[in-house]
Amino acid sequence: MPGTGLWRTKSVEQSISDTDEPDTKLRKNLTAWDLTVFGVAVVIGAGIFTLTARTAGDLAGPSVALAFVLAAIACGLAALCYAEFASTVPVAGSAYTFSYATFGEFVAWIIGWDLVLEFAVGAAAVGKGWSEYLQIVLGYVFGKGFSTTATVFGLHVDWGALLLIVVLATLLTAGTKLSSRVSLVITGVKVAIVLFVIIYGLSFVKAENYSPFIPDPAPPTATSATGVDQSLFSVLAGGATSTYGVFGLLAAASLVFFAFIGFDVVATTAEETRNPQRAVPRGIFGSLAIVTVLYVAVSLVVVGMQPYTQLATNAPPAGGKTLASAFAVNGADWAATIISIGALAGLTTVVMVLMLGQTRVLFAMSRDGLLPRSLAKTNKFGTPGRTTIFVAILVGFAATFFEAGQLLEMVNVGTLFAFILVSAGVWVLRKRRPDLPRGFKVPWVPVIPILAILACLWLMLNLSVLTWVRFLAWMVLGVVVYFVYSRRNSLLGKRMKDDAENSVS
Repeated sequence: MPGTGLWRTKSVEQSISDTDEPDTKLRKNLTAWDLTVFGVAVVIGAGIFTLTARTAGDLAGPSVALAFVLAAIACGLAALCYAEFASTVPVAGSAYTFSYATFGEFVAWIIGWDLVLEFAVGAAAVGKGWSEYLQIVLGYVFGKGFSTTATVFGLHVDWGALLLIVVLATLLTAGTKLSSRVSLVITGVKVAIVLFVIIYGLSFVKAENYSPFIPDPAPPTATSATGVDQSLFSVLAGGATSTYGVFGLLAAASLVFFAFIGFDVVATTAEETRNPQRAVPRGIFGSLAIVTVLYVAVSLVVVGMQPYTQLATNAPPAGGKTLASAFAVNGADWAATIISIGALAGLTTVVMVLMLGQTRVLFAMSRDGLLPRSLAKTNKFGTPGRTTIFVAILVGFAATFFEAGQLLEMVNVGTLFAFILVSAGVWVLRKRRPDLPRGFKVPWVPVIPILAILACLWLMLNLSVLTWVRFLAWMVLGVVVYFVYSRRNSLLGKRMKDDAENSVS
C-alpha cells in the first residue's frame, strides 16, 4: 500500500517511470568499469593521505590497521544491501530513492537531507585539504611563502579551493562520461602513488614500532574532562578517555570510516548506467575491495616507519601528520614531494565524485517536488546543469570562506544513518515486494541486513558526543524545511490528492 501523509511511498515502478521524462532524462552511458573508477576515485583520497597517520597518532596507535578492517566490514555489509537496492531500483538518488520506496516520503526526505551533509560538507572539507596540498606543491616552485589564501575586505578567501570547485563543476556539467575519463587518468596516478608508499615505505619499517599494537589508554586531560570530545560509547561505558586502548581503537574505526565514504556514490549513478542490474553491484564491490587492501597495507607501513607517538597531532612539529611527513622524518624529502603531488591528484577526484553524488541526490529530490522542480531540468549534455551549478555555489562558498575540517565526523554520522536505513529497507522491500526482479540479491536475509545495522550503530556510538549534538541540530533543521516547503510541494502528494478527487467525482 502507498500509505498517506508522512508515510506515503513512491512505488518502484513510478520511480523508474519518472526517469523517462524528457526534460529530466539522464543519459545512460556508464559501464561497470566506469563505476569502479568512480568508486576508487572518491574513496582513495582524503582518508588515506591525511587520516591514516593522524588517527594512528591520536587514537589507535599501530592498531589503526585493525580499525580500517573493522570499518571495512561495516561498509561491506552495507554494500551488499546497496547493491541489491541499486540493481532493483536503478534510479538516481541512492539511499533517498530507496527509502522513498520502502519507508515513505518523510524518511526519504531525512535521508536526502543526510546525504547533503555527507556529500556537500565532505566536498567542502576535502576541497580545503586540496588547497593546502596545492600550497605545498606550488611552494616547491615559488618558495615556501606562497599561499592559496588571501584576505579580501577582511575575509580570509581560499582561492585554491574555489578554483577547484569551478573547474570540477564545469567538467560535471559537460557530461558524466567525460568526468569518468578524467577520473580514470587521475585515479591511475594516485593508485601508483599509493603503491609507491607501500613498496618504498617498507624499507623504513622497524618491527619495534608495532609494539604495543594496542597501546594502553592515555591518562585523561583537562580538555577531555567534559566528555564531549570522547566517543559516546566510552562515556556510556565509564571510560575516562578515547585516546588509545580499546576505546581508542573503536573510536578510530568510526573516524577512518570517512576514508571509505564514496562507494555509495556508485549507487547514485545507477540511472546513468547501461546495465545497472549487473554493473552497479560490480562497481560497488570492485571499488570497495581494491581500497580496503590498499588502506590496510598503507596503514601497516606508515605505523612501522616511525613510533606512533610521533604521529600525534601535538607531537613536534605540531599539526596533523600525513603520509608525506612520515617519509620526511626518515630523510626521504624527495619521496614526500612525490606523495604531496599524488595527494593533490587524489583529492581532486574525491571532490569531483562527491559533487557528482550531491547533484544526483538533489536532482532526484527536485524531480519529486521536494525541492524546486526547476533544479531537475537536464541540459544538452544529459546532465542536471542547474543542480550542478547550485551545488558548486554551495560547496564553493563553504570551501572558500569556512573551515570545514571539523565537520568530517558529521559526514560520518550522517552516512552511517543512511546505511542503516538502506540495510533495513532491503529487508522491508523483500517482505512487501518479493515479486520485483533483482539483479543482485543479498544472501541470508534478514541476517546480513541486521548485521549491517548493528555494525553501523556500533560505529555511530563511537563518534564523539559533540558530533551527535551537531547531527541532531542538522536533523531538526531538515524537519523544519520539510514541513515548511517539501510536504506541500511533493509531486507524489499532488498525484495522490488528484486521484482521491477523481475517485470521489
